[in-house]
Amino acid sequence: MPKPVLLNNVDHKNLRVITRRGARFGDAQMAVPTFPDEFRNIQACYPIVFGLSANGQDFEPLALLGFEQDENLFLDGERWDAMYIPMMLERQPFLIGLGGPDGRELTIHIDIENPRVSDSEGEEVFKPHGGITDFLEQRNSLLAAIHHGMQDMPAFVAALREHELLESFVLDVGLDDGSQNRLAGFYTINEDRLAALGGDAIAKLHAAGHLHAIYMVIASLSNFRALIDRKNARHA
Repeated sequence: MPKPVLLNNVDHKNLRVITRRGARFGDAQMAVPTFPDEFRNIQACYPIVFGLSANGQDFEPLALLGFEQDENLFLDGERWDAMYIPMMLERQPFLIGLGGPDGRELTIHIDIENPRVSDSEGEEVFKPHGGITDFLEQRNSLLAAIHHGMQDMPAFVAALREHELLESFVLDVGLDDGSQNRLAGFYTINEDRLAALGGDAIAKLHAAGHLHAIYMVIASLSNFRALIDRKNARHA
């Protein structure tokens, strides 16, 4: 059970963070949330699909890492076999919190129950005399990028819904061993509807910065072939 607490250099002066990859550190995930500002890096490695959020009403973009629950085809023991790790995994075990007098100041929290948290191995978070380390500076920048990127998410998803650009899809995958697998429950961009949009709608999407993100999603779908190849290699 996650237990996030406000990070501070008194209670957590000896805290370290293990940065190795591995299933025991929570990396065995089929899909990871992402956001438009990250799409350029994500589409270089992973398919981007959309899933329903926890409330069942909204959509959220996801970097697809596998075809089954708890399957990460990019995880090879303690090695991540791709040139880019999604930010929402890279940030662990840190989280963004809000504090200050008006409740709007960004603060760093840490999940002290996370298996990456240690007092004997890993990257130091604070220097011996209380200052923050370069490692924590980097994680702070990462959290800030996630926070700012997520602020643009509602407008992006609303634009997709306004123009009815999301459609559900089913992907049937036949593996080399003869087994049949089906990926369902996700959504993607309806390219026919996108192509049929009028000039005003396209201009509006472009002006808002959404058109670029849409094309990044479409481009990412070419990664399905490589993902199937990884699945075949894992079965072999």
